[in-house]
Amino acid sequence: MFDFGKKVVLITGASYGLGEYFAYAFAKAGADLVLTARSEEALATVGAKCSELGSKVTVATGDVSVEADVAAVIAAGLADHGKIDVLINNAGIADTKGVVAEQFSAESFNRILAVDLAGAFYYARDCGKHMLERRSGSIVNICSILANGANENSMIGYTAAKGGLRNLTLQLGVEWADRGVRVNAVSPGFIVTEMTRPMLAAMGMDKWIASRTPMRRVGEADEVTNAVMFLASDLSSYITGVDLPVDGGTNAGNGTFQIPPIHHEWNKDTPMVPTDYEPVAARPDWYQAMEAGIPGLHYPVEGTNDEPS
Repeated sequence: MFDFGKKVVLITGASYGLGEYFAYAFAKAGADLVLTARSEEALATVGAKCSELGSKVTVATGDVSVEADVAAVIAAGLADHGKIDVLINNAGIADTKGVVAEQFSAESFNRILAVDLAGAFYYARDCGKHMLERRSGSIVNICSILANGANENSMIGYTAAKGGLRNLTLQLGVEWADRGVRVNAVSPGFIVTEMTRPMLAAMGMDKWIASRTPMRRVGEADEVTNAVMFLASDLSSYITGVDLPVDGGTNAGNGTFQIPPIHHEWNKDTPMVPTDYEPVAARPDWYQAMEAGIPGLHYPVEGTNDEPS
């Protein structure tokens, strides 16, 4: 479906999760790659696999929240390939402990903003300069359905950062439209990857997510990948400043949780200020398996000496 032959694609956060899926998909579509992430070993593994698929690959470690690292990665990519046609701003972090907003720490909030929003801006700005000079380029920012409105997920730093990234997409999409550079976003719903599988599938949380998703299931990585590649490609040549939800219809509907979100039970030391709202649905049997939280994060894993994070 997609042909990225003779194209150079830079992907941030390429060492695991969706970034790894993106790297393999672009490699299979003929692209040469500039891959970056903080994890050197994991990034090298992904890079080697992409090389086996026929791509010329530049692997450059760096922290997206550090401007000097961003400049060094882009410089390495330009030195090896001579150009950057596509930027996939994928790197991101979140606090998954389910801490409610009134208990959320400034340290966590600021770190998430630094990576998910400021880091994406640094890459868009610096790659954008190069693309504007060539009057050609496509930037795809990986946002989230949590950027499109309020929700019951207690991830205030993540929602704030992704909301800012969505607006950044709209602004750059308009500001650079007449100079040949398109800027769009993809907003995934809850997607199963190796990174998210322990929280979603292994713990049964996918059932709760499916209960409030019109398609009644969580998404798969290739469903996001297809949307990203479409917006990155010339097939979307008259599309800019668009945020494309890949969420099974979630953002098309109104409402909030049918049963209490599991993370309301997790943080005993930082409890939510109580609400008198009574859920309309009783807790299903599978809910009880998750009340204690994520193994190794909220409580020790049996048979190990690991303390909760």
